[in-house]
Amino acid sequence: MFAGLAALVVLVALVGGVPYALLMFVGPPLAPELLDLDLLTSRVGPSTIVAVLVLLVWLAWFQLFACVLVEVYAGVRRVGMPARVPLSGGTQVLANKLVSAVLLLFTAGAMVAPIAKLTPTPAATPVTTVAYSAPIVEQTLETQKTKKVYVVQPPHGRHHESLWEIAEKCLGDGRRYPEIYRLNQAKEQPDGSRLRMADLIRPGWVLDMPDDARNVHIVPTDQPRSKTLKEHPGRAEVPQGQAERKETEKKSEAKHRQPEQRQDVVRPDQQPVVIQEGHESDLVDYLASASLAAAGLLLVLARRRREQLWRRVFGRRIARPRDDAARAEVALRLGGDAPGARVLDVGLRVLGAELAAQHRTPPIVYGAHLSPRTLDLWIHPPDGDAPQPWTAEDGGQVWRLPAHEGRLLPDHEPGGAPYPGLVSIGTDASGRVLIDLEAAQGLINVRGPQTTAALAALAVELATNRWSDRMRVTLVGFGEELTAIAPDRIRAVGSLAEVLPELEATAAPRREVLTGRVSGSPRDAHYLLSSVAPTHEEARRLALLARKDTAGYVVAGDVPHATWTMEITEDGKARIAELGFEVTAQLLPRRHYKALVDLFRTAGRLDGEAVPQAEPLQGLHPPAVEIRILGPIEVAGLPPLEEGRMALATELLVYLATHPGGVHPAVLGGVLWPRGVQAMVRDATIARVAEWLGPEHLLTDEAGRLRLGPEVRTDWALFRELVRRSQGDPTAGAVLLEKALGLVRGPLLTGRPPGRYAWLAADDLEYDVAAGVADAAHQLCEIRLANDRPDAAVAAVRAALLLATDDEGLWRDLLRATHATEDTVRLRAVVEGLTRRAASHPYGGGMAPETEALIEELLPTWRIHVVRESSA
Repeated sequence: MFAGLAALVVLVALVGGVPYALLMFVGPPLAPELLDLDLLTSRVGPSTIVAVLVLLVWLAWFQLFACVLVEVYAGVRRVGMPARVPLSGGTQVLANKLVSAVLLLFTAGAMVAPIAKLTPTPAATPVTTVAYSAPIVEQTLETQKTKKVYVVQPPHGRHHESLWEIAEKCLGDGRRYPEIYRLNQAKEQPDGSRLRMADLIRPGWVLDMPDDARNVHIVPTDQPRSKTLKEHPGRAEVPQGQAERKETEKKSEAKHRQPEQRQDVVRPDQQPVVIQEGHESDLVDYLASASLAAAGLLLVLARRRREQLWRRVFGRRIARPRDDAARAEVALRLGGDAPGARVLDVGLRVLGAELAAQHRTPPIVYGAHLSPRTLDLWIHPPDGDAPQPWTAEDGGQVWRLPAHEGRLLPDHEPGGAPYPGLVSIGTDASGRVLIDLEAAQGLINVRGPQTTAALAALAVELATNRWSDRMRVTLVGFGEELTAIAPDRIRAVGSLAEVLPELEATAAPRREVLTGRVSGSPRDAHYLLSSVAPTHEEARRLALLARKDTAGYVVAGDVPHATWTMEITEDGKARIAELGFEVTAQLLPRRHYKALVDLFRTAGRLDGEAVPQAEPLQGLHPPAVEIRILGPIEVAGLPPLEEGRMALATELLVYLATHPGGVHPAVLGGVLWPRGVQAMVRDATIARVAEWLGPEHLLTDEAGRLRLGPEVRTDWALFRELVRRSQGDPTAGAVLLEKALGLVRGPLLTGRPPGRYAWLAADDLEYDVAAGVADAAHQLCEIRLANDRPDAAVAAVRAALLLATDDEGLWRDLLRATHATEDTVRLRAVVEGLTRRAASHPYGGGMAPETEALIEELLPTWRIHVVRESSA
């Protein structure tokens, strides 16, 4: 009570007293000195400095006043997390504390009022008054001594608890979740973290609950949360009848929902491939969990797509994956850890370069651990002298690179890859565990019921990782399929007998190879993975070879001469007793293996697919709501949502807007939450977007499908309509094409959050947009060149290159249009820029042969200039 009164006094003083004092003693915000235009050119005197300081004080007060208004609005209207006032971090925190204390004061007063009304009227004697008042006072004191709390439970399968679910279970209405959020905002939890966003709660958190909550624990008010968690690790007891009723309701809901979901999967109007519960979900479970392998596979896949674009023809898009292959790419996009792979790559190269500069031989690294916080290398023998930015830990047994240090390292460091044989074997509670196949200095034996799946996972990561340079992977007993993923690194043979003579002839001493890698004269790394168990004689020869050769040898079966044995258990664990490792194994079962192979085979197709015709729009008038995707994601015509909800709501709108045929909520849930989501969370999100959008703009048809109203439109739909109307009229068509290309502001859906929009991998949108924009620019370029307007042709192509940067046909159009300007210097600048881009492209160097041939024709001397620049 006293804290609330004190906060009220401070708030009144700040909001009312400060401006009154400023007006009385120092004047208004803008003093006459600041209104004089000669101030910019005249000398600044003391009065001007004082006027500027007064203005700054007024601005600080205005900022505080805005924060108070925002916090009062959020508290009174119960909107959840208040909006953020720009550049007002500390000021808004102060306003939040003051307003919360004042609101709590008035809330307490509102709660006391009904009690006072129920209190009997005092009789003539004071004794009666005491008799009626004592229970109330006792009850109030008891309330102050205890509070109600809820312990957030660990996930069950794919189900994670949310504030909405807790509010529904404990308060009877999920929409009351903001009350729980406000009670716990910024309070320290047992794990040391704090509740910052209503969407993010963690298992083991102890949440304070409103007084009318049920199915909760009652604990002393001042009891630490860590002690509460220790005493009440499980859920609060639910009355037996209520528990049975809840279980019955869940079963009934599942029973009625399953046929609906099965119908969605096979319904012909639901063309986009989404991951549903059931047999598709394990593609996500396996492929998305292999985060480093996923990052490498995506990089190689992007290179293949670039090569497809070299040969794309007008009117056709590159071939896209279908069915399991498309689902596999969705999983890769969900799980790919490109930042982690970069830290591993750059960190190891920096380590090698520093050791080379000190004329030191790299130590043996038998294992590594990559977590969001650190990259640890387990080395032998221990060495306390780790080169910067690495540090030595545990007596020199571990060399550690903090993740924040790794992220700051530049990409282009001298030196090669010192440890190309590092490969993931699985995950533990905090990150990924890798072993170096070369460090065994002998055979590595893999055995157990899932041996082939483990070997396939090793092969895929070895063949696609970015922390290796020159590498060969020989697969025995796998067949030719995996060569489709990395033909430059992988070769497949039928038996060990085919490769043993070659391996024995090319063996190289370990120290010589390690030194060469960091000194700039590397030798190809070589790894043999055999899913066929060797004979006794083959095992003996392999064991002898592995002890003197740098290469890594991994074989299936029960091999007696193995240095390390990796046991793959039935429950999916990988154990290496010699190293003391036990992790959740990284596996690639047969179905996932086949899906990846199909994905890369599709990326190798050069025939392409016809771009479908667009449905005509009713008109070109500005819509009520426009969703812009041809560049940075923007939603025009709607107010911003509260912090933390905008990204998901925007993705939902983008998906609905690009699928005008309608989408059932069950399918939409699989799209936005590929790893699974509760129906109540999905429905709450849809309801929130419906409220944000307005009922006239979000419609539901008789089949329950959601669709956007006619007044909601994407810039992509307008682009297609302008292109459609441009056909058949060269004069007016050029104007329409120019307007269409004017809608392009950058790459498709720029700025999308990591982990979001993975469904694009299984959708036509990316492929159609890239082809449509490139074709429109090509068509306009041809028209402008025919009309002798080469500068306009150049402008058209450059507009399209903002989005379709990798379309090689556009670069050839740019070369032709620039050549038509007859400006040789300008043409040489384009050629040099294209050459530099091709050499340093993140998805692989080089350019299409057709492009090189065109440059030879238009600028025969270009190679001379390139050689001179590279020499310099």
